[in-house]
Amino acid sequence: MTTDGVGGADGPRGATGGSEGGVSGHDGGLGELGTARALRLIAGREIVTRVRSRAFQVMTALFVVAIAAAVLVLSAVSGGSSSSSSTVAVTAADGRQATAIVAAGRSLGEEVRVRTVTDVADGRQAVLDGDVDALVRTGAAGGGYQVTVKKDLSDTLTSVLTVAARQAALEAQIAGLGGDPATVGRAVVTAGVDVTALHAKREVDGPRLLLGLLSGGLIYLSLMIFGPAVTQGVVEEKSSRVVELLLAVVRPWQLMAGKVVGIGAVALGQLALIGVVGVGLGLATGQLGIPAGLAVGSVAMALLWYLVGFSMYALLFAAAGALVSRQEDAAGVTPPIIAAIIIPYVVGISVLPASPDSGLVLTLAMIPLFAPVLMPMVIGIGSVAVWQVVVALVAALALTGLLVWLAGRVYGNAVKRSGTRVALRDALRAA
Repeated sequence: MTTDGVGGADGPRGATGGSEGGVSGHDGGLGELGTARALRLIAGREIVTRVRSRAFQVMTALFVVAIAAAVLVLSAVSGGSSSSSSTVAVTAADGRQATAIVAAGRSLGEEVRVRTVTDVADGRQAVLDGDVDALVRTGAAGGGYQVTVKKDLSDTLTSVLTVAARQAALEAQIAGLGGDPATVGRAVVTAGVDVTALHAKREVDGPRLLLGLLSGGLIYLSLMIFGPAVTQGVVEEKSSRVVELLLAVVRPWQLMAGKVVGIGAVALGQLALIGVVGVGLGLATGQLGIPAGLAVGSVAMALLWYLVGFSMYALLFAAAGALVSRQEDAAGVTPPIIAAIIIPYVVGISVLPASPDSGLVLTLAMIPLFAPVLMPMVIGIGSVAVWQVVVALVAALALTGLLVWLAGRVYGNAVKRSGTRVALRDALRAA
């Protein structure tokens, strides 16, 4: 893949032709153009090759369709459930029952509208015309309601009117005993319990929890897809001996860095597209239920952490790929790296829904290799302080700088060695 990119621009074709002048000419060309040109050529070829890949296109389309479908389905389901409401009619003589019926509906989480009609005849006609679901009158035995419906009364409205009727019966009894129903009602409403929590538990904000978990989940999936792709690309070039031609015109660290930058750019673009579609539809349909600025900020922070995380993991995957010469051997060097991606994701989705302020998660989120998956989760939920984010970011950037040197040394010393697997100790010690 990278071979064509360098070949297409400065091309190692002179080298493949076997002429000394061809190789030195390319070497001199890159020397004049500098490191920036070499990185641009290698990264550019990685980007073009992967974006044109049918597998990448299909995978991106499936991700976008899946996230869009999930948001739209949730919107349709919630929209259908929230649109259910009832309308009842009361006569002018029973107008004071309107407040009790609406309050009863609110207490049960149902929307009930009350329409006042002139008399019983008007109410009955409204029921027959379908303008209201029921006509409600006082005067039933025991102080309850007389309800007139066209065919039947829904279970929901039955529950609401039962609560309101019991309140009306209670008020009638209080009035019969010489008391003031309004005074008693206020006393009942204001009565409650005063709770003192020694270890207060923060309420979980559903939309923010969902946003945080989705951010971490998408980063996890992308790292699991594009991280091993770096190893695969390195092993392909090494097993085909193309890397030897490339290293005749570029330095090892330039080849490694160009591959990481190219694949990282493609992965970041895909993740940004999914994030824009998901958050855009979530805000448009009202499913996120949080301010647009907060949603956009969470996505921006997630992309920043993905960029940092991919840099760290891609360097590790590139160094691991340089240690082996066959694809089947790659499975023996990548499991520790993959485990470092899986562990924080599993901990996050297991602990955060029940305990968004978990000390375990916050502690793990400060560890550089775990932070790219966990930090977007806790940032989305809002359970992390700014200073913790800054400290974790500084630590992750410091580790990335160390990995640039460490992985570059391993890659440079091992990528030219074919045959058996190169021991990590030997790759670090080689001159």
